[in-house]
Amino acid sequence: MATIVVMPQLGNSVESCLINEWEVSVGDTVAVDQVLCSIETDKATMDVPSTDAGTVLKLLWEVGDEVPVKDPLLILGEPGEEISEEVLAQAGVSGDSNEAASAPEQEAPAEEEKPEAPSFQTAASGGAISPRARALADSEGLDPSAVSEGSGPHGRVLERDVKAYLAENPATNAARAQGATGTGTGLGGRVTTADLASPAADEAAAAPLISANADFPGPSEAAPLKGIRKVVATRMMESLAETAQLSYTVSAKADKLMAMRKRFKQADESLGVNAITIGDLVGYAVVKTIAKYPTFNAHLADGTYTKFQNIHLGVAVDTPRGLLVPVIRGANAMNLKEFSAASKQVAGDSIDGTISPDLLNGGTFTVTNLGSFGVETFTPIINRPQVAILGVAAVTPRAALDNDGNVVVEKRIGFSLTADHQVIDGADAARFLRDLVNAIENIDLTVLG
Repeated sequence: MATIVVMPQLGNSVESCLINEWEVSVGDTVAVDQVLCSIETDKATMDVPSTDAGTVLKLLWEVGDEVPVKDPLLILGEPGEEISEEVLAQAGVSGDSNEAASAPEQEAPAEEEKPEAPSFQTAASGGAISPRARALADSEGLDPSAVSEGSGPHGRVLERDVKAYLAENPATNAARAQGATGTGTGLGGRVTTADLASPAADEAAAAPLISANADFPGPSEAAPLKGIRKVVATRMMESLAETAQLSYTVSAKADKLMAMRKRFKQADESLGVNAITIGDLVGYAVVKTIAKYPTFNAHLADGTYTKFQNIHLGVAVDTPRGLLVPVIRGANAMNLKEFSAASKQVAGDSIDGTISPDLLNGGTFTVTNLGSFGVETFTPIINRPQVAILGVAAVTPRAALDNDGNVVVEKRIGFSLTADHQVIDGADAARFLRDLVNAIENIDLTVLG
């Protein structure tokens, strides 16, 4: 009997996942725990194992589709088994889709469409529209919302629905012709209802526009934001819109910082300090400073200001899939070696795509470091619901005066603190940075604390 494998719940905060790649095809035999596909959450990439054994009768989604957790993912059964109407209904697929369960050597129908997640692009009916249907509509100059009803599962609009609409509404040919030449009477040459009703519209469309540059605007590529990039975009805009962000910039002498890093690197390997980096030292100094300022180790959400006793430090990491902020939990309870090891662990797992989604939430303060790129100053955006974030810039040489009034060159490291002025005043931000600078310039004493 056919069974349904669902998208697993991957962490308490994950609501949906994007399918990156299918590892199985219709007709393949799979075993329990065999990888079915690789998926991407808004935070990480991981594999989905099978919870049952059998032959793949139907894949319910395409690569790039967003699948809500616990929704049907694929259907397993016996080789050549016809999927029952009951199972299809449970999977949210119409009964005319049994051709997908055919033998693997039979070529798949050209119009095999998969369910689309409700959060993706929609038509006028409120149902989802498949990628092929949208591509056809775009190529024909048709607004997909004009297709009011889809024939796919959950009312999604399929490619055949768009073709049927175009065949039943020949008046849209005029609109498409005008859209191709830009000769509509609306703003910017857009086609209006009056254009569709006017017999002269087709004649006007036949006259090509004369352009000073026939190649304008040239080749381009357009794609909707999705996955991690979409989440980052949404959160950054919300952060700027819902907080009163103000940034403060200082620099600190970096000579002791660099000297300590050099000593660690040259130390005996048995001491276990060779891998400690400048970033680790800075992060450790930040934790020590935050401990003196509990107002910075806090969340502000829905009018409630929550200060935390433990410091859970978020560390911004550049990954192949986009920006992730894994959390070093309980950083205030760690010594320097433990902090360095934890930092490398969460960063490495984030880059490899194996980080647990639960370790990408719950941070109480974030550090983002662009120093390795040579950035001298920048304005970091607060990672809500946190109330502050520290940007770490590059170590750069700067002119200064020594005690005798002579011009000398100092190595200095820059810091940019962005704080939410709703709960953190400028004087508090200045005091925080003053103490951070002191911790950096006396890092040999800071690591002993």
